[in-house]
Amino acid sequence: MAMSGVKLTENCMKVYNEIQKGKKHRYAIFVIKNGEIDVEKLGEKGNTYEQFLEDLQQKDGAKDDCRYGVYDYEYKFAPEGADAQFKSKIFLLCWCPDSSAIKKKMLYSSSFDTLKRAFVGVHKVIQANGQDEVEQAAVEEVLRATDRN
Repeated sequence: MAMSGVKLTENCMKVYNEIQKGKKHRYAIFVIKNGEIDVEKLGEKGNTYEQFLEDLQQKDGAKDDCRYGVYDYEYKFAPEGADAQFKSKIFLLCWCPDSSAIKKKMLYSSSFDTLKRAFVGVHKVIQANGQDEVEQAAVEEVLRATDRN
């Protein structure tokens, strides 16, 4: 349990395992409601990164809203002197746009540790506050930084 007192639902772990081990979904979006982190939306294997951003970037009335996302990101890796291959890395994202309500940002930031501890096997954890930090090129650059050439 996080310092905020927010708990993870069992469904969150089930969905994470389906993404990590079963490769059943491309991504999952999580939301905090009623004092629990729960699954809001699942992305099919064929879904694009743009669809992920659409599902992630929700509104709370007129203000932008916070969300968590887990994404199984696939990209082409071409190390020097070797054939190109496809790699898959799972990242965990905390989306708290600067334009969202302060109370929401505090709740999501303080509850993020709950997900980080529960989701064992995530390759990269990303905290994003602006559009430039969630653009596909920026995320791919962060994931590629861990590759060995």
